[in-house]
Amino acid sequence: MDTVDVLVVGAGLAGLNTARLLADAGLDVAVCERRTSVGTGIRTTGIFVRRTLDDYDLPHLGPAVRRVLLYPPSHRNPVELVSGRDEFRVGDMAGIYAQAVEDARRAGAHVQLNAGYPAKSTKARFTIGADGARSTVARRLGLDVNRHLITGIEEVYPVATGSTPTFHCVVDPRLAPGYIAWVIDDGEHSHVGLAGRADRFTAPLPQLLQRFRDSFPAPAPAGPVQRRGGPIPVGGLLRRIVCQEGLLVGDAAGAVSPLTAGGLDPCLRMSELAASVTFDYLRSGNRYVLEHYDGAAMRRRYRIRSLMRRGLSMIREPGLAELAFSGLRTPLGKALAARILFT
Repeated sequence: MDTVDVLVVGAGLAGLNTARLLADAGLDVAVCERRTSVGTGIRTTGIFVRRTLDDYDLPHLGPAVRRVLLYPPSHRNPVELVSGRDEFRVGDMAGIYAQAVEDARRAGAHVQLNAGYPAKSTKARFTIGADGARSTVARRLGLDVNRHLITGIEEVYPVATGSTPTFHCVVDPRLAPGYIAWVIDDGEHSHVGLAGRADRFTAPLPQLLQRFRDSFPAPAPAGPVQRRGGPIPVGGLLRRIVCQEGLLVGDAAGAVSPLTAGGLDPCLRMSELAASVTFDYLRSGNRYVLEHYDGAAMRRRYRIRSLMRRGLSMIREPGLAELAFSGLRTPLGKALAARILFT
């Protein structure tokens, strides 16, 4: 049986970035991923926000998006927000994952696809769970698991519109209870999707997505359509995400904004802290090093957005959503929406 310093379970962005950093630091790192290809089973929309674009050099990004339109259920009189800076870019996640695999391997990490967990042939001093919202690693290590989830579905396809890149967000509890439906058209690709609380959906997700497409003027496909989706944790960072046997990163740790459900930026930043803490712990053997990876302390930054998440979940009727937009159309409402979306 092979023995490694660190076994990373899951070859998503968080897992691969953590593995690369640890391998760069000189540790013997293995990554196991149950998928046969990192380009299949993609669950994220791939939206990268400005602070990520400022701090990380990412490949395979689409054109910049500076314009957001917020729609009530009627789709009438949307709230328009326009930034003077590049706020969003949507990544080709298959290409980004493939590059991340290459970078991790170049650093010295052993990345194995079509490899389940626990790996019978590999023993590790430390295990890092980067295996998604329903983490097996979390359960095996006795760490916290995500209990507040929404479920999403999305179609992605090339477009030939040449339109102004725009992020369309629709608040409609009939389609997306507790969350939103969206169309992100960056002039090259269109992402059409919705997400919400699974216990409130009134029809199967493919039917709801078709209903949304029929009611909203999404760009027509100019090529093959890809469908993706899955669970999204929205309870905020979990409290207990580390022990002496391992730790959690990314969706497994609940590192997703409770309000916007954006998880790519926190997964990259959290992977850096996870790699630093793991390296220091394995080098020193001092268990108190792990206290720097305190989920209970880190989750405080999500407090306001967690409260706003509860407010969004309380909107159960279209009329209430229409009424809420009366406030969003005021200068104060627009300023608050811009602060949430553009920071």
